[in-house]
Amino acid sequence: MPLYTIDRTSNSRRTAVEEWLFGLDLVSPPLRDEIVTAWTTMWAASPYARLEDMPFSTGIDYPLMHHVNEVTKAGLDLAKRAKADWKVDLPNDVLVPILILHDVDKPLMYERQGGDVVPSKLSQEIPHGVVGAMLLKDLGLGHEIISTVATHSPKMPFHNRGFAAYVLHYADMFSADHAYMAVGRMPSFQAHK
Repeated sequence: MPLYTIDRTSNSRRTAVEEWLFGLDLVSPPLRDEIVTAWTTMWAASPYARLEDMPFSTGIDYPLMHHVNEVTKAGLDLAKRAKADWKVDLPNDVLVPILILHDVDKPLMYERQGGDVVPSKLSQEIPHGVVGAMLLKDLGLGHEIISTVATHSPKMPFHNRGFAAYVLHYADMFSADHAYMAVGRMPSFQAHK
């Protein structure tokens, strides 16, 4: 049985995704369509009836939809700093999909058992980011987007080295720490390892 079936139909899920995602207006219309298709596809393959039910991470009952928009907004702010301070111009048709799609596979990576968010069986077989990258390759997105999504997790043994990956990393960690604090947990920058 496939992990997902690409869903290009016009339906209530597609409308909800379009209304949810910040930054869609910053990319070309064909890319916007593929971003919406990616999220609609993963949502349809997930156990969640509503976008609001998708969790950000295990042990943290924080909405994934909030995290994704926070990462997109923070990443766009960081990209402005990179342009002003480092003279690095990150095209929206590369950066914005990376920001919006970095966690597109999370609806398949976590599930709810009782009141807890726990890893799914799939997440114990394939690392976070890889299933999302598989979908993005199926949709025909570019290599930089695919490789950054595939390797963005701090748990991955290596990472894409482009400036967009750098921006994603710090935007993702910024939002992740907010999620931890929002549920009363210690943010990662304060954790001693």
